Amino acid sequence: MGGGFTIIRAVFFDLYETLITEWENNEKKATYSIEALGIDKKTYKKEWALRRERRMDGTYPDHKSVLRDILQSLGKPVDESMIDKVDQLRVESKRVPFQDINHEVLEMLQKLKDMNVKLGLISNCTPEEVLDWETTPLAELFDDVIFSYEVKLAKPNVEIYQLGCQNLGVSPEESIFIGDGGSDELIGASKAGLKAYQATWFLPTYFSEKITDYPKLQKPIQLFDVIKL
Repeated sequence: MGGGFTIIRAVFFDLYETLITEWENNEKKATYSIEALGIDKKTYKKEWALRRERRMDGTYPDHKSVLRDILQSLGKPVDESMIDKVDQLRVESKRVPFQDINHEVLEMLQKLKDMNVKLGLISNCTPEEVLDWETTPLAELFDDVIFSYEVKLAKPNVEIYQLGCQNLGVSPEESIFIGDGGSDELIGASKAGLKAYQATWFLPTYFSEKITDYPKLQKPIQLFDVIKL
């Protein structure tokens, strides 16, 4: 690993903007409207962001419960039909990134499998964001999958990385974590004892350059230049 002598037995990956992406040509592949809720976009974005940690760690059981809480906190009427409508729009938009998996990502994962490297997924996500996971070729390649809402832990909490290592029967020192860098996930991985790399292959330059403390992988194949197997 980077000139060291530790043999890497496991590689952990983030999901969004690492294995799949919501973006294409600097635009979201799919968007959805919250107009039915009767809340202006600026207010909604603020309320949505305030609930991020509780969304990721499973405090909210689903997307609809988040919408209800936002409406109630703003003193707005809770119309279940409108909540259902916005929920379905979000579900459909979150299916799109799973429909076209980058072939270089799949080739990287298959090569790791062929080398008997264990693969783990550690994703900060909510239920509606990963409904299509099992339908993709990604699912069969991974030895263990951790969705934050299911384990009630979210990155960058070191416990979620420790859980990943425990599930795969490896030590942090034998493991690598690769992610785009959102949610301070690289910091958390490093604190847990894993070697962290930033995956920049889906990121615009202006975003990837914001993170300077971790080595970058600009293409999936570059992973094999930095690990000792």
